[in-house]
Amino acid sequence: MSATATVSSKFQVSIPKEVRDRMGLRPGQKVAFIAKIEGVLMVPVPGREEIAGMARGTNPEGYRDRNDRF
Repeated sequence: MSATATVSSKFQVSIPKEVRDRMGLRPGQKVAFIAKIEGVLMVPVPGREEIAGMARGTNPEGYRDRNDRF
């Protein structure tokens, strides 16, 4: 997939339809921009309903928090 967009004078970019469709983006959805050495990675930010129950069944034994650090 190869799609391009132009940066406006207000530094806004419209995400090409091909990219929106492939990523399943919806109006109002948040995306995160992660700077890489040679470009930018754009990833959708999951909502609460999408991550609810994701850690169900995990074993919290051996978990370390900030108080366990040196």
